[in-house]
Amino acid sequence: MALFSAEHLTRRFGGLTAVDDFSLRLESGDLVGLIGPNGAGKTTVFNLISGMLHPTQGRVFFQGEEITGLRPNAVTRRGVARTFQNIRLFQDLKVMENVMISYHGRLRSSFLGAVLGTSLYRREESEMREGAMALLRQVYLEEMAEAKAGALSYGQQRRLEIARALATRPSLILLDEPAAGMNPHETEELMDFILRVKKDFGLTVLLIEHDMRVVMGICQRVKVLDQGGTIAEGTPREIQQNPRVISAYLGDEDTGEGLA
Repeated sequence: MALFSAEHLTRRFGGLTAVDDFSLRLESGDLVGLIGPNGAGKTTVFNLISGMLHPTQGRVFFQGEEITGLRPNAVTRRGVARTFQNIRLFQDLKVMENVMISYHGRLRSSFLGAVLGTSLYRREESEMREGAMALLRQVYLEEMAEAKAGALSYGQQRRLEIARALATRPSLILLDEPAAGMNPHETEELMDFILRVKKDFGLTVLLIEHDMRVVMGICQRVKVLDQGGTIAEGTPREIQQNPRVISAYLGDEDTGEGLA
């Protein structure tokens, strides 16, 4: 049984088909890239998987359970986490507080328990703080725990966003353009970071990325979208040499240099 599968997902907005008959199967431990030109439908696929959009047609399964149409918080509780192309941190909150927020979906104590400061809430708050610090240590942000998130560098903010996703204890993580806005040095560090986190946390990763150095450098398999439809799937080397992919990116089937 696959860890995750999407079957014939289609999403229409009026007369526009943003995603057309998308299918994907992920086994535990996979690291798969989802690429394509701007407007190809990649983020819409993430929104369909994570529950932010409902498909017009098709079904989504995770760990043998159908999750099609569930709310985002219900999808997250089942073990699917995501990040966003535009970083969505609480800039005025501390780094530690940003991570602790992600633990709240797993609390057993009630809002009233928090107000009254019950023993259960105090114990869970202590566990949240310890867990958040452990995560920050693993993403090299321990020394920044008390700083405001807005004071972090761009690369640090990306790592913090991934730490927040990890706090939900996912088995599958969806990374939406994690290298966006990074310089070459930060991008190299990010590639190593993703591989390490994947190994340390036993994750399966589905990655949207425009930076082909990242995709070709760390992905085991790549799926290519264009105008909502799938045009290719294979190893990074196969994708680099695929004429349809080259044409979609460059409008020229004679050269694959743009995908190197």
